[in-house]
Amino acid sequence: MTSPRTCDASGMAEIHRMFRAGFREGPALVAGVAEGDAAHADVVGGHLSLLSGALHAHHEFEDENVWDRLSSRAPACALHVGRMKDQHAQMLVHLTALDEALPAWRAGGRGADAAPVVAALGSIDAALAEHLPDEEENIVPVMEQVLTQPEVDAGATHGRRATPRGRTFEMIGAIMDAQPDGGVEWQRKNLPAPLRLVWRAVGRSRYAAVRARLAPR
Repeated sequence: MTSPRTCDASGMAEIHRMFRAGFREGPALVAGVAEGDAAHADVVGGHLSLLSGALHAHHEFEDENVWDRLSSRAPACALHVGRMKDQHAQMLVHLTALDEALPAWRAGGRGADAAPVVAALGSIDAALAEHLPDEEENIVPVMEQVLTQPEVDAGATHGRRATPRGRTFEMIGAIMDAQPDGGVEWQRKNLPAPLRLVWRAVGRSRYAAVRARLAPR
């Protein structure tokens, strides 16, 4: 018999899609910056830094609030939890490499400085390709049997608080863009009606402006 669900953790897959899409396009965004165009490099680098910060926060929340709860409430999941911790540790290495490589490239837009940025992005993308499907297959179903809805929802709150001031529309747009339906269902589930109005009136155009600034010149 299948245990009844105690929460809905489908938001994990939704945010995972954003990370996969964002880091996958990273090398192309970097390649679209002309040699020496520091202004454009700063824009693209700022976007990549935002993604890095969001993934840091996402994993920090899981490290601090999910793994121990799963291990204690679902001991049979301990091997999976151990593997998640190892994958997070490796991801931290790649994210740190990106964080350390970005400042020099953002400041000068030089091709040589782009190489470590692109290398770090490739490592992050490969690590996500291994980690995220594993987590969705082996962790999320357990979360939905042993965690409460407030415990799961706290992850979204943590992510919002970690988003720098003025970058919320950029994050919302990136999440919606990554969904199969363009974010229609995500918007319905996660944005109250007044915020949906704000998104349509202001947020959508601001996100489009961000994407325009990221595009090759």
